[in-house]
Amino acid sequence: MENNLHYQDIYLRALEPEDLDFLYQIENDSSIWQYGANKAPVSRFCLKQYLENSLSQSLFESGELRLVIVEKNSGESLGLIDLFELDNFHARASIGIVIKKEAQGKSYGSMALKALCQYAKNSLLLHQLSAQIADSNKAALRLFYKCGFSACGMLKDWIRRENKLY
Repeated sequence: MENNLHYQDIYLRALEPEDLDFLYQIENDSSIWQYGANKAPVSRFCLKQYLENSLSQSLFESGELRLVIVEKNSGESLGLIDLFELDNFHARASIGIVIKKEAQGKSYGSMALKALCQYAKNSLLLHQLSAQIADSNKAALRLFYKCGFSACGMLKDWIRRENKLY
């Protein structure tokens, strides 16, 4: 069976304890807080606990799978991609992705999303993947459309940014 966690120039791998510094860098990048649920700094202690807990639970126990996006040639960690809200009965899950600033605009996001979609379909037998993307997050919208996703709903006043609802 082909390893479908590889796609062109990247591969996806599980989190390791050694990823603490990288996770700390990503989670504490305030420029991405406007697009996600995290709106405050996260301590190394909390992230270390998160790593320990996530490494001891299976995807089916936690309902979440967080993978590191890695550039094949250099081995550099480029970002994170998540499956969450996994519902095996209904064969669906949600997706989230973040690429560090210096790796953006180089197609790593689309490679990672395609790899995760293949894995979700072929290995996890998921039928439907979804993402909630702010209308103002043009880069993410382009990424998901490019990878074959389509808009199927608009959530009004769903995201608060700068004291306004969008």
